[in-house]
Amino acid sequence: MNRILCSTGALIGRPNGRNYRLLRSVIKELHCDGLEFMMYDSWYDEAEQIVEYLQGLQITIPVVHCEKSIGEKISQSEENGLDEVIRRFTINCRMAREIQAEKMVIHLWDGLTSDRNIRININVYSRLAEIAAAYGIDLLVENVVCNMQDPMSHWCELAEKYTDIHFVFDTKMAAFHEQVDLLYEKKYEWLWKEGHIRHYHVNDYAGGYMEWGKLRTLPIGMGNVDFRKFFDFIHQTKYQGDFTVEATAFGQDGMIDTAMLNRCFDDIRDYMKHK
Repeated sequence: MNRILCSTGALIGRPNGRNYRLLRSVIKELHCDGLEFMMYDSWYDEAEQIVEYLQGLQITIPVVHCEKSIGEKISQSEENGLDEVIRRFTINCRMAREIQAEKMVIHLWDGLTSDRNIRININVYSRLAEIAAAYGIDLLVENVVCNMQDPMSHWCELAEKYTDIHFVFDTKMAAFHEQVDLLYEKKYEWLWKEGHIRHYHVNDYAGGYMEWGKLRTLPIGMGNVDFRKFFDFIHQTKYQGDFTVEATAFGQDGMIDTAMLNRCFDDIRDYMKHK
């Protein structure tokens, strides 16, 4: 059965002080089946307290989103070394295990450096996957937007080098590079036929090809992604995994728009129901 998750990154951010303790009251208003917990770079000193808090929420958290700057730091590792990157990544894995998550999403490349030094990132992946596996975590590489090339090219190269690699497909990230439709092409059917795609992030995008000024995470129906076509295809593949909604739900005042998120959850259920 497909579960619909809400990313904690859609709920907690700088405008509300990254106050993870808001989750207890907010999740009571959400019509989702669980959470995807997103780690922030400012939380490492509180890792144990955060784990304890999440354990007390009594809600399913099957997926953790690794802290996003890990990939960027890997890209810069020729100068600074990998020790700190590995330390932080390991903390993410430990937290994931302690909250009984099964999967962890990683931005293998990200930030200003993005995929500029992609050879480094691809080579380091094997070390990250080994660490994640030691903690019982399935590591999923996201199709993150790129500065130099494109996410599908990097996925193909990764899969050629690591034949058992797993991915998370993000509709917004794909739309930014005009690559949503690649998912439906026979050339790329190995992604789902061979079980490489293990999770989906379902978000909208309202810009054009690599339009950086419009790279925002929008609710379903607020952009140009054809979700009818997308979910029809997902149904045809007999995908039984989860979906995560990441649409930013807080404004500059930090208030959280749970009604908007609930509409996203309901829309996904409708799409999956009316095949």
